[in-house]
Amino acid sequence: MKGKLRCASFFAGVGGIDKGFEMTNEFETIYANEIDEYPVKTFELNFNINVDCRDINFVKEKEIPDFDVLLAGFPCQAFSVAGYRKGFDDEKGRGILFFQLIRIIHEKQPKIVFLENVKNLVGHDNGNTFSVIIDELKKENYYIKFAVLNAMEYGNIPQNRERIYILAFKDRDVYQRFNFPMPIKLNTTIFDVIDFDKKVDDKYYYTKGKYKGEIYEKLVEAMKDEKAVYQWRRKYVRKNKRGVIPTLTANQGEGGHNVCIIKTPYGIRKMTPHECFNAQGFPKDFKLPNNMSDARLYKQAGNSVCVSVIYRIAQEILRAL
Repeated sequence: MKGKLRCASFFAGVGGIDKGFEMTNEFETIYANEIDEYPVKTFELNFNINVDCRDINFVKEKEIPDFDVLLAGFPCQAFSVAGYRKGFDDEKGRGILFFQLIRIIHEKQPKIVFLENVKNLVGHDNGNTFSVIIDELKKENYYIKFAVLNAMEYGNIPQNRERIYILAFKDRDVYQRFNFPMPIKLNTTIFDVIDFDKKVDDKYYYTKGKYKGEIYEKLVEAMKDEKAVYQWRRKYVRKNKRGVIPTLTANQGEGGHNVCIIKTPYGIRKMTPHECFNAQGFPKDFKLPNNMSDARLYKQAGNSVCVSVIYRIAQEILRAL
């Protein structure tokens, strides 16, 4: 292969998909678009490009440099189990943003399109939403494969995170040669991504009266195992019995529903932002801004992807090429 394959990244977030592809040393992101200025700061801290921070609706095709691979973790709130499942009818317009990708694909005709979304995308609206997405890609003469992969089964990451990955290829032979990666043994443990033995900043610990209601008392009563990850589920505490981290969400920093919590020698605390990025398979040297609120960093981690799963898919794309 002559030179690196050029990637254009949309809804780029902090660059989790880009990082997975770039780790192969055969792909390079030459353009990225992300409307939220906060993940843009994290992205630019880790990549040597300036992110286009405009609304994708106003990005003209001719303003985007030519590229080989389109990367997009397009907005998933409208398709999420945690959301209201409104799909293309989402009143904030998040569902129809997919058609902005089709507009760009139609003009630029990249060799490969890589899409990531929530597992629920497949079944939304009795499968109609997913059918529209596949049909739109087929109209552009792409051959498509997709699979739902769990980070703990395909990324050697101890997080129970299922996501759908859609690959679209212009070349029929490449499409036929491509296979999604096979499952691998989970060798990484929660202790590799969470430091149970280290004293962290006091702000991460739960104390009596810190949050509304009797959350602290219920946590103390329920959390007996110092080798497990728990979640506060609105009214009760749930232990993850699989020995992994439950699916990280964007509200991890709020101290309430769905937040992952551990018991340590220093008290009960939530995971730190760095630990959340670890749980997404980001490399240890991935930088986080030191002048940004934890709430924003938690949101960025929860909205991101499992980098090691992306890396393994990118490796399979290279084999097919």
